[in-house]
Amino acid sequence: MPTPDFILALREKIGHDLLWLPGVTGVVFDDDGRVLLARRVTTGRWGLVAGILEPGEQPAVGLIREILEETGVEARVESLVAIETLKPSAYPNGDKVQYLDLTFRCRAIAGEARVNDDESLEVGWFAPDALPDIPARELHNVKEALRNSPIPTFKTAS
Repeated sequence: MPTPDFILALREKIGHDLLWLPGVTGVVFDDDGRVLLARRVTTGRWGLVAGILEPGEQPAVGLIREILEETGVEARVESLVAIETLKPSAYPNGDKVQYLDLTFRCRAIAGEARVNDDESLEVGWFAPDALPDIPARELHNVKEALRNSPIPTFKTAS
């Protein structure tokens, strides 16, 4: 997906300065307990499905949209897994961002996993004990989603 219009409009005003954005991440399980992952075009690494919320969009609704857009899988949100402020980062063009990420446990309900947009090189299902190399934060969130606790994880100090 191209950069959302609202971000392009903000970038016209603030240039490459740090932009604070709400993000959502999904730990999507199928009926066999496998986790849905996508291998990103930007990094070549496998990771959980994630995206940016549109202005006014509810987090669970935005995540379901992102999962479908990126993978062709219809899902439903089951619970909140983690709330975390991610470290500031920069895109290759110099745009600086920092995300407040909400990670949700989700269940696939329809559709076949496939590359469904231009953000992924591959999409696939993986057993939790046979995951490819994914970022440590995402691996932690997979483990938390497997615990299926009613209380999300969050940091109380920076």
